[in-house]
Amino acid sequence: MSDLGPLTFGKKEEQIFLGREIAQHRDYSEATAIQIDEEVKKMVSAGYATAKGILSENRETLIRIAKALIERESAGRHGGQVAGRGAGPAADQAAAGED
Repeated sequence: MSDLGPLTFGKKEEQIFLGREIAQHRDYSEATAIQIDEEVKKMVSAGYATAKGILSENRETLIRIAKALIERESAGRHGGQVAGRGAGPAADQAAAGED
């Protein structure tokens, strides 16, 4: 949770004009808007760092899966096999964690 607490900022007003639009009324100060922006930036940065860490930790597995998918796609084009059907040896190895 952010330092701002469990609060809601801004009222939603629905207006119909050539379809449905939602306008927000700002009922908070510029200082509060800056705090909101900072909190959102912290949350997005933390999520980015977490995702990047997960991808970095599992890089070798991702590379094996990508290679297996490329091989399956190539086999599908040249061997009559449809990509996504059947399991080739490379896909089996990637799924089993073998090289």
